[in-house]
Amino acid sequence: MQVTLPQRILICLPLFLLLHTACLAQYPEEKPEEKPYLKLGGAVRFNYNLSTWKEDQLDRGGDFGFDMFRINAEAEYRGIKLNAEFRHYSQAFGGSFLKQAWFQYDFSEQSQLQVGLNQVPFGIQQYNSNNWFFNLTYYIGFEDDHDMGVKYIHDAGRWQWQAAYYKSAEEFVFALTDPSPNRYSYDVTGRNKENNQLDFKVIRRLGDSLAHEVGFSLQGGLLYNLDTERNGTRYAGAIHYEYKTAHSPWNVKLQAMLYRFNPNYATNNDLDYVEMGAYGANYNVANKGEVYTAGVAYHIPIDTKLLQGIDIYNNYGYYNKRVSGYENAHMNVLGALFTAGPMYIYTDAAFGYNQPWLGPEWTNALAAGTPGDTKWHMRFNINMGYYF
Repeated sequence: MQVTLPQRILICLPLFLLLHTACLAQYPEEKPEEKPYLKLGGAVRFNYNLSTWKEDQLDRGGDFGFDMFRINAEAEYRGIKLNAEFRHYSQAFGGSFLKQAWFQYDFSEQSQLQVGLNQVPFGIQQYNSNNWFFNLTYYIGFEDDHDMGVKYIHDAGRWQWQAAYYKSAEEFVFALTDPSPNRYSYDVTGRNKENNQLDFKVIRRLGDSLAHEVGFSLQGGLLYNLDTERNGTRYAGAIHYEYKTAHSPWNVKLQAMLYRFNPNYATNNDLDYVEMGAYGANYNVANKGEVYTAGVAYHIPIDTKLLQGIDIYNNYGYYNKRVSGYENAHMNVLGALFTAGPMYIYTDAAFGYNQPWLGPEWTNALAAGTPGDTKWHMRFNINMGYYF
């Protein structure tokens, strides 16, 4: 019997299907390979300032120069993320160093784990301020502080909580030497080293738009003294409130905090202050005190080719030093942020009273101060940055 072509196809079809099924079983279909994700960015900033306590600068009409160059990197591959920022300043301001760098794993849309140099969960985040100068909390190590450790974040909408353990501050030298002040955020330096720190922060969001954030923060850790080779202790607590929403032009920040440093100094060197450092220089800070801060900002949308918005703000901080004979400190910054495409231009009038960056006294402004001879000083500052 002669078999026609269509008949041959019908006879071979079952055999073909059987072989195809066997091949699929042996070589299952591979999922498309996940591609690595990488995003690079950065910023270049220049700065103009005019300080009332600098006679030579007043004669020159201020100074205008380089502020900072930075590179940012965000990456993700096989569920592991990276977030890093490297900054370069002039040598007088500490030179080059990491601002932040951590590995991240997301357990879900609500929960994540960060390991590395990440932001300490304390107080209002990301900033307890709206201006370029931050607030007084930054200058004693409690605003936008970054340390080396592990942090867990759970955010379920109305509730957010964070828990963290930090082995060290921004540690760059693994030796029993004074910690380097070449860093972004203020930490205890000099003859003491921060170590074994625990942080816990919780936020409750209120209102239909979740615009009201009420929270509290707790922090505790050790201070290893290089002279006595013994650990002292430190702790801090804060309550805070912030109003922020995309539906309102207003932003309000309120915070009250206290802290205590108890370093284990040698018997003949029992001081009422610790050294703290950042940007290449140290100064002294009272061992204990409270800081009260308040800030308000208002956003004005602008629809032009050059300018897209102006944020007007005022941030105030009061530092109550709990050491007998130490004079308290104040800081107030009135200013505006201009948004022009990729450029952010901060224009600030920053007033300081016993503030090392806003007055002639550097070493003891945040410790004893200058009792009997303290005055308010002002620094007019314009910081212009191109962010890419």
